Amino acid sequence: MDVVPSLARQALSILLVFLLLGAVLWKARRGSFKIVSKKSRSMQQIERLALTPQHSLHLVRVQGREVLIATYPQGCRELKFEGSGASGAASLGEPGLGVTA
Repeated sequence: MDVVPSLARQALSILLVFLLLGAVLWKARRGSFKIVSKKSRSMQQIERLALTPQHSLHLVRVQGREVLIATYPQGCRELKFEGSGASGAASLGEPGLGVTA
């Protein structure tokens, strides 16, 4: 009968599948499989400033535009970001009023 060769073939097939799965997991843990490269990312965190343990400011670049986001326990809010001043530093809101939402 050909039961033994059939079982041997099935066992080798299962072993091959597990070896391939192990190789893929090993490569993934080493970071060899990168789905998105850094050059093609449309969102990038530039800086984070912790104000309190639960409040922070995040400067994020989204598709070439810089966005300032405030996070707090109840949620988050995008703050108006009016571009850069003459010195290259960013200005927020109107002078004297601080950050405007």
